[in-house]
Amino acid sequence: MDNKKILKIKVSIIINIIIVIMTIFAAVAMYTGFKFMPGKDLILEATKTDMLKYFTVQSNLFVGIVSLMFAIKQYRILKGKKVELSVKDYILKLMSTTAVSITFFVVFTYLGPLTPYGLPAMLMNSNLFFHLIIPVLSIINFIVFEKTDKLKLKHVFWGLVPTFLYQIFYTINILIHMENGKVSPVYDWYLFLQKGNWIAIIGVPLFWLLTFLISLFICKLNKER
Repeated sequence: MDNKKILKIKVSIIINIIIVIMTIFAAVAMYTGFKFMPGKDLILEATKTDMLKYFTVQSNLFVGIVSLMFAIKQYRILKGKKVELSVKDYILKLMSTTAVSITFFVVFTYLGPLTPYGLPAMLMNSNLFFHLIIPVLSIINFIVFEKTDKLKLKHVFWGLVPTFLYQIFYTINILIHMENGKVSPVYDWYLFLQKGNWIAIIGVPLFWLLTFLISLFICKLNKER
């Protein structure tokens, strides 16, 4: 293994460990309601297990777990152990990185401008890590320091799985709480249907397309030439 490859693995390990530490800290802070930043009322936050209803939390926990797995395998590789990062490992990294990329994109293009107090309110306390720092670090790590030739075009579709599963959960949640054709913002916490259920007809296909394009984009950038 050449020195350039070794350096990339070392940097990737450091970033993966930082992601794991930040994920644990942010998750514990949100779970307990710990606030380390002064400001307005919290947006899209919940304490205890109720926080797991958010795709933001789910996607960040996912990328944290995968980052820990990567760091362990990468460390063993540097130590000369007979282990390698398989195509399944890279698919999981693609899936988790796509998921937090969706979180980042939706916050900065949709939720930030839409919610009270604007984008700054979306970057307070735990959400500073979940909405910004962890997604950005995950993307940089995957496309710069974890390049591989193992991912093919067919693997891009795996990037859609987390959002597909979450859409099932979110749809069921909306349907069981709908009254007279409408659903309260309490249960439609991403405000997708507050301007009419017809938005789902347009929004769902567009969201699938967005997720596919993001997965394709980061997969292409990850490609080792």
